[in-house]
Amino acid sequence: MIVDEHGNELSRGYSRETDDHVHAEESALSKLPANDPRLKRATLYSSLEPCTKRRSRPRTCTQLILEAGIPRVVIAWKEPPTFVIDAHGAEALAAAGITVITLPELAEAARSVNAHLVGRPGS
Repeated sequence: MIVDEHGNELSRGYSRETDDHVHAEESALSKLPANDPRLKRATLYSSLEPCTKRRSRPRTCTQLILEAGIPRVVIAWKEPPTFVIDAHGAEALAAAGITVITLPELAEAARSVNAHLVGRPGS
């Protein structure tokens, strides 16, 4: 979900919403114009750390977030090695100046709704 600086929802998306390879961040961002000025003050909320490696698309979710200019990302669960080995989306975003907040108290809830994905190959 992407919200403006007042907490109003701008967009939301979920993995596999439009095809088998779309990620939640990608889906939410695709519903807004790339040059939407609200993105420069927005917060993106995601249950899972944005990807930094991707086989199914030319750009990762981390790249899409950086291109959109979103200054703040809140995640519940760091990318487990089940999906991608050596993921570092939070670190890559932070290194680019994005404020990244991890809410570990929500990690178990994020894991539980993704339990069906354990053992599936990466994206």
